[in-house]
Amino acid sequence: MIIKESTGEVGLFVTSARYLMHGAGVACLATLEPGTGSPYASMITVAVETGGAPVFLISRLAWHTRNLEADPRASILFTAEKQPGDPLALGRISLMGTAEKTADPPARQRFLARHPEAEGYSGFADFAFWRLRVDKAHYVGGFGKIGTIDADSLIRQGPAVDTWNVEISRVLAALPADLPAALALRAAPDADNFSGWIVAACDPEGCDLISGDRSLYLPFSQAVEDVNQIPGVLQHLASGVATSS
Repeated sequence: MIIKESTGEVGLFVTSARYLMHGAGVACLATLEPGTGSPYASMITVAVETGGAPVFLISRLAWHTRNLEADPRASILFTAEKQPGDPLALGRISLMGTAEKTADPPARQRFLARHPEAEGYSGFADFAFWRLRVDKAHYVGGFGKIGTIDADSLIRQGPAVDTWNVEISRVLAALPADLPAALALRAAPDADNFSGWIVAACDPEGCDLISGDRSLYLPFSQAVEDVNQIPGVLQHLASGVATSS
């Protein structure tokens, strides 16, 4: 099972955009107000599926949910973590498309792996998981690094993604018991406790580590093409080999 990477200038934008999206955890959701069509922006917690589509958990009591139920057109803005210097030089990507509710188990699993604190209310009657079906994206990687990315380039689809979602649980279940703590140390060396960590999920760009309501995202330096490569990649990360970005 191989998930192929894009090449060329657009391919570089795609790779950078995927890393940014997977690592963000929080994003800005823009929806349209019923009746007036006025734009409304709000903050959401978000995760990214193996294929690259963003998924989020929202309550129907929220304005953005009522907006989506009336008009599913939406945009999600991901931004890179704040760094010293000009904030306009930070990477960001705006995804445009149509939002839809989803009951897919992989979507739920990916979201809760990124946001374990949401487990307690994820089953409430007024909450539902949503996915943005991406039409296109606009990527800004800093000054002079700007491009429009079509959905076919950004979002992985097909049997390879489905196979990854089926096989990844088997792969993670076979990992050595002491590996998650070593990975947590690698991801957050200043943390005060490395017990209780598990590798909750992995996608081609990185893996989610969780311990109780704590979560870490550990990126890979390059996308992993085959799910069976994951154990080796994680062992290298845990041993301190420079494979994270």
